[in-house]
Amino acid sequence: MDAFFASVELLRYPQLKGLPVVIGGGRRKVDELLLRGPDGTEERERRFIPVEDFPLLKDYVGRGVITTATYPARQFGVGSAMGMMKAARLCPQAIVLPVDFDEVRRFSRLFKSTITDIAPVMQDRGVDEVYIDFTDVPGGQREGGRVLARLIQKSIFDVTGLTCSIGVAPNRLLAKMASEFNKPNGISIVYEDDLQTKIWPLNVRKINGIGPKAGEKLAGLGIHTIGELAAQDPQWLIARFGKSSGAWMHRVAWGRDDSPVVTESEPVSMSRETTFDRDLHAVRDRAELSAIFTDLCERVAGDLQRKGYVGKTIGIKLRYDDFKIATRDQTLDRYTQDAATIRRTAGLCLKRVPLDRKLRLLGVRVGTLERVGEVPDGPPEPRASRVREADPHTRPLF
Repeated sequence: MDAFFASVELLRYPQLKGLPVVIGGGRRKVDELLLRGPDGTEERERRFIPVEDFPLLKDYVGRGVITTATYPARQFGVGSAMGMMKAARLCPQAIVLPVDFDEVRRFSRLFKSTITDIAPVMQDRGVDEVYIDFTDVPGGQREGGRVLARLIQKSIFDVTGLTCSIGVAPNRLLAKMASEFNKPNGISIVYEDDLQTKIWPLNVRKINGIGPKAGEKLAGLGIHTIGELAAQDPQWLIARFGKSSGAWMHRVAWGRDDSPVVTESEPVSMSRETTFDRDLHAVRDRAELSAIFTDLCERVAGDLQRKGYVGKTIGIKLRYDDFKIATRDQTLDRYTQDAATIRRTAGLCLKRVPLDRKLRLLGVRVGTLERVGEVPDGPPEPRASRVREADPHTRPLF
């Protein structure tokens, strides 16, 4: 994901787009005052806060480090893991915002579930990065993977409003490097024959696994680029870095990596969705939509029960006739696999999306999963695979 922590904040503060912004440190009193306004009474709507009211990096005092920075800030040499006091000397005019981990985690779950809807073989690599195996995905080999990469980019943007950069290559090692070639919002394809032209000119630190100490030692030996590393005799590297590390360095310098994309053993979420044969209207086609909605909730509940999971985050997904996507979710106090509970909660999510346009697609999702018997906060709600009642209080808008 592109400048993930900062990009999440820019969704809430669109007035800061195009400006140098750094994200880092804990929440301070000045951040609370920002939301409360000059009089300190009512909370202000974030997108209407004047730019001049935001705290600046030049006024920061503390030992915090930068989590990420917008690209305008990076042009001044500001980067992740840099001390904020040092960054203030490089870009004093930057706006500084605290990390909101709850919001970041919510968007992390959202973009990852969007990917697995398209390409289910995905390895989680942290809050803002994943590996995806295109091999057996329909269309995954078209244009060297570019077609599927574009689809993933568009789908993530439609759902989250965020951009990502994708590197496509024969293995994880090269794909990781390629993902950095064309940021932000870029796609880079690396074929086996591109090794000498695209990979070898790069600094050895671009290899995932060669850190500052190894990079410094290689530089002391006169090895700066990956091509220079590839030119070394394997035994020479082994003699200086050890049998395992030396052999690995030579292997990766030649672009060799047979490590598989390892999916998580536990599912992130379970969902059901359907694309309609014709666009449906929330009012004129209410009965048909209601039946579809009930069926989706019952099918998700059945999936949970069959596979032995419960969840507490219920979400919906709508695609309108103009192909725009809306998603909403709500987290319950208790885990559930009950169809009526899922439908009731998903119905509450429906009330938070506009239903004035015709719909092409409807989906229901249950996330924050735990195995039955391993629930951390007590037993789940009683289960039912079907919605038994037509109670108006449990009915959604359609």
